[in-house]
Amino acid sequence: MLQKTPKTTPSRYANQRMHYDEAIVFPILDEALFCTISYSVDNQPFSIPTAFVRKENKLYIHGSVGSHFLRQIESGIPVCISVMLTDALVVAKSAFHHSVNYRSVVIFSNAQRIDDYEAKASFFKELTEKIVPNSWEYLRPMKSKEVDKTMLLVFDISEASAKTREGMPSDDEEDQSLPIWSGLIPIPSKRLTPIPDELSVNIPLPSHLSN
Repeated sequence: MLQKTPKTTPSRYANQRMHYDEAIVFPILDEALFCTISYSVDNQPFSIPTAFVRKENKLYIHGSVGSHFLRQIESGIPVCISVMLTDALVVAKSAFHHSVNYRSVVIFSNAQRIDDYEAKASFFKELTEKIVPNSWEYLRPMKSKEVDKTMLLVFDISEASAKTREGMPSDDEEDQSLPIWSGLIPIPSKRLTPIPDELSVNIPLPSHLSN
């Protein structure tokens, strides 16, 4: 179980929608392609979206060694990492009860920099396979100078929680007989047919992209 702290305990729906079980938190992180990392420097807030990958109880991000964002947070300042997956719009009989079915995770942590070459190279493979599954062996091998130009940061996933909503609208009892349509509008995230650039129009689509 993950740490339940004042920061990971909401003021509303704490019992109905909150989860501290890794079996719920980790699959949400694995499905999401991007997270948002928020932090503050000299009382100025920043919030940066970035790709990530989870391995065991760690979350990894990367970027250029010259990235102002990464150089700020590699010092170990507190950060808040958030992820949200939206499953459906919840349409009620009143605007007040409109909602969203979602799965979200919030993590409070601090960055640690990893400089080990093999660890960085392994991360790049895992991130690539997450974003475009089964593509690593198809691509041109990564060059050592590309690894050297990239910074890798890791965060512990310990002070974290998931919050979710599912199900139909929760209309007021007196509204339930109104002749107004209510229900769900699913908004699944899915990958569509790949579109080649001008250099690839005559290259067959590889099997890992055709599925």
